[in-house]
Amino acid sequence: MTGREPKLDNDIFFVCSLIEYIGRATKNRRADIVSLLGKNVLAKHLELADVYHCEPIENTAADLIEAHGIPEGGFDNTAGVPSVPTAFDIAKVYKRLIVSLAASNGTPPIDELFNVYASWISDKISDYGCSMFYESPEYLYLSYLEGEPLRD
Repeated sequence: MTGREPKLDNDIFFVCSLIEYIGRATKNRRADIVSLLGKNVLAKHLELADVYHCEPIENTAADLIEAHGIPEGGFDNTAGVPSVPTAFDIAKVYKRLIVSLAASNGTPPIDELFNVYASWISDKISDYGCSMFYESPEYLYLSYLEGEPLRD
């Protein structure tokens, strides 16, 4: 462990930040970004996150958008929202959930990343008009396991 958290946690945070950044730049749902990039590409970026982290995230995102032909979408979750959380704020929410699930299930984080982004909770976290992304990590974890928000 170097820094305040384990290296793997920081690497997951980087990949989640990259997904969020690409989603915002191309106006696509985060599940679509994960699907378009695929497990091999995201696993490579997770494995080499400390190298990719040296580049500005804008450059890494632009390279991935071009290399994988990620099209412009119609999902704009920042328009009309008075206070938009940063891409890094949202990445932190995903990272905490993915790390918790991987630890409790004994599964590789890349598998949990795909499970989380493909689930209902991804659209809820991406809805900046509601407060799901502000909920506690425990609430998000338990809601995810339940398959729906514990309360509306």
